[in-house]
Amino acid sequence: MANVSNILNSRYFLWALLAIPSIPMVAGLASGNANAEGLLHPTGEFAARFMIIAMAITPLRMLFPKARWPVWLMRRRRYFGVAAFLYAVLHTVLYIVDMQTLKAMLDEFFALGIWTGWAAFAIFLPLGFTSNNASQRLLLSAWQPLQRWVYGAALLTLVHWMFVHNNFGPALVHFVPLALLQAYRIWKLISGKQRGSALDPASPTS
Repeated sequence: MANVSNILNSRYFLWALLAIPSIPMVAGLASGNANAEGLLHPTGEFAARFMIIAMAITPLRMLFPKARWPVWLMRRRRYFGVAAFLYAVLHTVLYIVDMQTLKAMLDEFFALGIWTGWAAFAIFLPLGFTSNNASQRLLLSAWQPLQRWVYGAALLTLVHWMFVHNNFGPALVHFVPLALLQAYRIWKLISGKQRGSALDPASPTS
């Protein structure tokens, strides 16, 4: 039983799980059975999914305060964020390979479904490169505000997903649960502050 627990708590085991979706993609590219265009959608989806998981962990912990699995996820939240970044990098590289030329990319850059994807990736870059303990120590109090830019990246990713193929359903299926969880988180924080003010002897309403 201890060995199973050690495996489940191993960072290498988690990295292996997060890498599983990429294995058939890379194998398909290496064997010639897949091309860049065909892998654009799945790489983008997994980038979005891991980002959603990372963002959902805190409200899930608030929603299930006595459960142990949200605590397990919270301690490993950074891994999901980094995985989202790496899948986004792969997605972007495949897009560049598929488009082949700078002119082809510039010709469609201002389409809503395209520039929002580039903007989301631009935000992902500093978030991905600073998702480590060394950056957290170096940036000090500036680290957390920087990481909050993930909310902007999430919104841009949603628009990118909806409009790149003008297909709203799959994007909404993924993002609506996240929006509901974040709404619960905000409500919980606001109600907690209100209760704190009501109990404060120095409060003007006391």
